[in-house]
Amino acid sequence: MQRRKFLKNSGLTAAGMVSAPLLGSCKNDAKSDVDGKIIVPNKPIVVCTWDFKNASAKAWEVLNTGGSALDAVEQGVRIEEADVNNETVGKGGRPDRDGNVTLDACIMDKDSNCGAVVYLQNIAHPISVARKVMEETPHIILAGKGAEQFAYAQGFEKEDLLTESTKAQYQEWLKTSKYETPINIENHDTIGMLAIDEKGDLAGACTTSGMAYKMAGRVGDSPIIGAGLFIDNEVGGATATGVGEEVVRTVGSFLIVELMRQGKSPQEACEEGVKRIMKKNEGRKDFQIGFLAINKRGQTGAYCVHPGFSYRRYDQRGHENITSDSFLKT
Repeated sequence: MQRRKFLKNSGLTAAGMVSAPLLGSCKNDAKSDVDGKIIVPNKPIVVCTWDFKNASAKAWEVLNTGGSALDAVEQGVRIEEADVNNETVGKGGRPDRDGNVTLDACIMDKDSNCGAVVYLQNIAHPISVARKVMEETPHIILAGKGAEQFAYAQGFEKEDLLTESTKAQYQEWLKTSKYETPINIENHDTIGMLAIDEKGDLAGACTTSGMAYKMAGRVGDSPIIGAGLFIDNEVGGATATGVGEEVVRTVGSFLIVELMRQGKSPQEACEEGVKRIMKKNEGRKDFQIGFLAINKRGQTGAYCVHPGFSYRRYDQRGHENITSDSFLKT
């Protein structure tokens, strides 16, 4: 089935230097810049928001055995969707103010094919439902009961996503019913993952249970292509975490990819993305945003509003958690 395209790929890729140990495995892709320096792609590689080491390890397992970037990001984020101790993603996610766990997710491949689900209930793996939307329907986004019924038709099982822990937290919250977004706590609500496989192709995935105790029906940036996630196979990819409303206002992930298309490094692009948000929120310090980006050559970058955001990177050099620099220093 011919898939709808979100945007047609265009532009030039941003280049990056990598260390000498990668040269041998990538020499067929090596190019020289204007100064004659050897530039080789850093691949395969996977990055994800926050310190989700099990998720990035699973994605690397797929990549390191020759799997596609698309399979890697789906399998990687499913780890967090299934972890009931992670109360911001998938099963065990904190509910909305009506006591319902509602999930959002999107996925995007090298050809700009994409799929998303929003306000999905009773299904533990929204990222896999989003992939089915991409591959099995003429649509990009399915919502609510329609998304849930589609999931059942595709063989997904109905599950109670509210755990004893999140149920108890919800009952405690009802005593005051105060809605707030503590920095790096309830905002730590998303795993966004970006990968490049051994063929040099990119893919990305993003999945969340959204803000705890949100209004019923609220959808943030995470399942919105261009806001919470964007992939351009000629340029790179970006994803976001934090208060989604602010990311949507600037179409944040698309903006970062376009900045990389114009020649900025992933780090420079992420910094510009945050600065644009802060310019529109002059004087505000009550929210967190974190951007993560990777370019076609495997360079990575991240930037956030407040200190505390980090990201996982797994490539041939190893597996590490990297602390992001921030717009505000305290």
